[in-house]
Amino acid sequence: MTIDLPAQGFDRARPPAVLLGGINLVRALGLAGIPAIVASSNPDEPAFASRHCAGRCHLPSFENREAVVAALVELGDRLARQLGRRVPLVYGSDDALELLYAHQDRLQRYYLFLVSDPRVGNSLIAKDRFQRLALQRGLPVPTELAWDGEGPGSLRGTTGPVLVKPRNKVDWHHSTLCERLFGGDGKARIFQSGQEAAAHPDVARHREELTFQQYIAGGDADLWSYHGFADERGEVIAGFVGRKVRTYPTLTGESAFIEMAHDESLEAIGREVARRCPLKGVFKMDFKRDASSGKWYLLEINARFTLWHYLAARNGMNLMQVACEYLLDGRRPGQHHWETRYRWLNLELDVKAFRELAARGELRAAAWLASLLGSRKVYSVFAWDDPRPWIFFWQRRIARKRDRAGARLAMALRQWRSTAS
Repeated sequence: MTIDLPAQGFDRARPPAVLLGGINLVRALGLAGIPAIVASSNPDEPAFASRHCAGRCHLPSFENREAVVAALVELGDRLARQLGRRVPLVYGSDDALELLYAHQDRLQRYYLFLVSDPRVGNSLIAKDRFQRLALQRGLPVPTELAWDGEGPGSLRGTTGPVLVKPRNKVDWHHSTLCERLFGGDGKARIFQSGQEAAAHPDVARHREELTFQQYIAGGDADLWSYHGFADERGEVIAGFVGRKVRTYPTLTGESAFIEMAHDESLEAIGREVARRCPLKGVFKMDFKRDASSGKWYLLEINARFTLWHYLAARNGMNLMQVACEYLLDGRRPGQHHWETRYRWLNLELDVKAFRELAARGELRAAAWLASLLGSRKVYSVFAWDDPRPWIFFWQRRIARKRDRAGARLAMALRQWRSTAS
């Protein structure tokens, strides 16, 4: 673990935020004029190269959580002695959020953050616990399907499409289950019937790690989100609405092309959900609008900062600034409005999304190019006013490929020598 802070220190009146997150979040902080100390266990994190990165903390692996907490405590102690106050802690992953819940008392001695009560917060991380919370609070979620039985409400008894998702969101992207059942890219999988899902060998093998629910009809354009920051009573002090243009894989994957939007009905539902839970601090609610009925269904809630905050900041709604000012001074924003001028693009994923849609005859090249050229954009890594992270990203990516190619060549030579002799 290494800590690299500027020799001149920080201004107590404008303290830094410690960021457990990546490039989109450091740029959102930069747009607010908030110095960011990037703390990550990934040496290839592009945010380390950003012009908005005012300090660096190279953390141990999150597999050793005690060591990560110790590093954050050491960093927090140094900042507290310099500034005489606690600083905001910004977190952009479920791993980091789980760490905060597990060590909340210890970390709050040095950092400012607001999270929901443990029962609510832990329910948001695990999808099966979230379903129970949603039913208790009367939230508009899709119907959950039971593995056992064959009648109504069971997986095998459902004749229409069903959605299969992992129970736990923490670190599942690197699991065997993700690779085998979700192709390594998706966050869920759609089956045409419950019988088809139940008959799949990987579903049956991993059923204890999965949840099953009614599939809501619609395409990527029906995937919306409500983002906000709630106070200690669950009242939203600022929020915004977003909509997905394309994901990869379609319907169940990561954001490829997204935009800001306005919808008063979704805002009202989002605020009501926040009150009912109640939620505290930052959150992102994922909704899907039924293509036939128009009804909103709540799919999940993420209680952390996300890539959407960079897009929102460029469109005039900097929720990270709202959060930091509330944590530092209790300041609440006045009237707030956001534009829809900029869209956010991950070109690599969007190319894959286009190919998938084009193969099904659902998107022509001309229409895809028109959607890209017809709006101003911010990007997943590249930025004209902050180019070093993009350069750093590709330097490290090329170096890794070169190292892997060298290792494969060395192995091939060893095998040739053993057979030649």
